[in-house]
Amino acid sequence: MSVAVEIKEKEPKTEPKKMLVTGAQGVLLSLLEEGVDTIFGYPGGAIMPIYDALYDFSDSLKHYLVRHEQGGAHAAQGYARITGKPGVCFATSGPGATNLITGIADAQIDSTPMVCITGQVFSHLLGTDAFQETDVLGVTMPVTKWSYQVTRAEEIPEAIAKAFYIATSGRPGPVLIDITKDAQNATFEFNYKKWKKIASYFPVPKLKQSEVVAAAELINQAKKPFVIWGQGVLLSHAEEEFKAFIEKAGLPAAWTILGLSGLETEHPLNVGMLGMHGNYGPNLKTNECDVLIAIGMRFDDRVTGDLKRYAKQAKIIHIEIDQAEINKNVHAHVAVNADAKEALQALLPLVEQREHKEWVQSFFDCYKIEFDKVIREQLFPNTPGLQMGEAVRIISELTEGKAVLVTDVGQHQMVGMRYYNFKETRSNITSGGLGTMGFCLPAAMGAKVGAPDRQVIAVIGDGGFQMTIQELGCIFQYQIGVKIVILNNNFLGMVRQWQQLFHHKRYSFTEMVNPDFVGIAKAYGIAGSKVTEREYLQGHIKEMLAHDGPYLLEVVVEKEENVFPMVPAGDSVANIRLD
Repeated sequence: MSVAVEIKEKEPKTEPKKMLVTGAQGVLLSLLEEGVDTIFGYPGGAIMPIYDALYDFSDSLKHYLVRHEQGGAHAAQGYARITGKPGVCFATSGPGATNLITGIADAQIDSTPMVCITGQVFSHLLGTDAFQETDVLGVTMPVTKWSYQVTRAEEIPEAIAKAFYIATSGRPGPVLIDITKDAQNATFEFNYKKWKKIASYFPVPKLKQSEVVAAAELINQAKKPFVIWGQGVLLSHAEEEFKAFIEKAGLPAAWTILGLSGLETEHPLNVGMLGMHGNYGPNLKTNECDVLIAIGMRFDDRVTGDLKRYAKQAKIIHIEIDQAEINKNVHAHVAVNADAKEALQALLPLVEQREHKEWVQSFFDCYKIEFDKVIREQLFPNTPGLQMGEAVRIISELTEGKAVLVTDVGQHQMVGMRYYNFKETRSNITSGGLGTMGFCLPAAMGAKVGAPDRQVIAVIGDGGFQMTIQELGCIFQYQIGVKIVILNNNFLGMVRQWQQLFHHKRYSFTEMVNPDFVGIAKAYGIAGSKVTEREYLQGHIKEMLAHDGPYLLEVVVEKEENVFPMVPAGDSVANIRLD
């Protein structure tokens, strides 16, 4: 029996079609491969090819034209802090690139993932002091996690893939890619592969079970354990594990300013803020606890005060992803070099179910003393003039603690953090380690872009506001619905406070003659109002929150209001002053 078999000729193999693009197009295609949809930037000569290519990507990449490159960097920070995704910003060469430096440095010390892309002069002009040429790698090397200069178009996809991997892995941080103009113009075959590892770079250390066991033993033996947590809890998305950990072991917990909102303010084990303007109890009890458990924080000097007198009676457990931070400032008796989430997951089953009722209560006994001497008057003042604390309290009440609070640096920052009642994580955005005046307004803008459905409120001083005031133009152009509250004391308030307390009231160049802030906002097409009397404060805040779109509210507060408690610089945290 024969079977007829139909024999088909094999179709000739066809090579996949090559995708030829310019370097500029390759930059944008690479960003899309990394899931980027938002860019903050400012064009110029050396980055012109990328901006020309961006014209054809408007459906997939939303670009926000900031009014200064520093604003672009801070906006990218705000976007990153609220979304958890790396913020992206563009700038041209020379002054455009150098204007990014403050934002990059801020992101580096505050562990904020950011990818900065700068244009550069033609490669044959490098080193000739060409127009708008700056050695941006040399300038940014100390303040970036990684920086790289691209001189050939073919390098672009790999450089950007590597940049995103480095920016987001391990302890996050900013990276910078500098691309010469000829690399942007040249044509190459585009092929993109995400980066997964780099030789000799191990961003997430391997958790050692022996370290976890040793930490658990100390915690289980402790009579007066105390937890201090930082931003590492939020960066590793460990909020639930952290909460379960302190609840199981009955541990009082206090926060650094970047750890704030990782645990709801009113949680019964949340005992408040650490450091120079922190709460009385946490600072005092730091030098009374027998085991101090530090999670995702770096023992900054504003938290520790005088290191020679810091928690000398306590056994220190330090859970930290960055090996360089362990034993840098404070010696750890047990060091857990690991991601906070992984460490807490391993630690949770090993700690015993405990309560430390009397010890926890002692923190709240301290809070009562602080409330009677400091807090009551700041939240419910009897002074003729308005106080910063009452404004923050009303904002907190009217938003039910669910807004995103963005602050600058100074008195208003401390008051905002102390008195806003946070209910949700990733709700506190501020400049921590660098302490950058001018951070707030563009960071709030970026945060609102990243979370358009959340209420974003910029609480800012009159000094910091004027450092990046031009970003009102970006807010107006794109109708970014951020609410701006200027707590105006007509002073550089925190510097003035130091001058009063430590320099015999010699107010040297800290008093400010300010413009009509509401008038400036209206010139930018932004609604606004000004309040000077207590009876109208709540009504103005309600009007601001109800307004559809951006709004500026100027609250004129007491000129010489001080922020207490306070640990004088270089003093022991145990010597915290209530007045």
